[in-house]
Amino acid sequence: MKNYLVACLVALSALVSVSAHAQSAIPMAPARNDALFQALGGKPGLQALMDLFVAGLKADKRIGEQFKDTKASYLSEQLVDQVCMATGGPCKYEGADMKTAHAGMGITKGNFNALVEVLQASMDARNIPFATQNQLLALLAPMHRDIITAK
Repeated sequence: MKNYLVACLVALSALVSVSAHAQSAIPMAPARNDALFQALGGKPGLQALMDLFVAGLKADKRIGEQFKDTKASYLSEQLVDQVCMATGGPCKYEGADMKTAHAGMGITKGNFNALVEVLQASMDARNIPFATQNQLLALLAPMHRDIITAK
């Protein structure tokens, strides 16, 4: 099931056609309403999800090494603000755009898919409904263009 969701995420992202400038802005632009933000449990729900997600990233045998020197609380805070803003919440993400943040990191499609799998497992652990998971993944999917930098 998780591989199916990863495949759907990658396929969905390939269908999204936006300019290079807009690609970077997609996760930063506030949503038109906060329904997804609320469905994810508001800021407390996002904080719990991102704390679990970051812990999962650091522990994952496939990609954990990439996060070994990353301060978990800082990454979680940045992700909360980014996802909060993207889902219509009241937060303001002030971090780097995805292209800048991941430049030179050599992230492969396999690395990206592993990260998505950890996010899905984190959402499952938080009992986030499947439809809500798909909404969030569809919103974040276009970021792959700016994150994957290696073959």
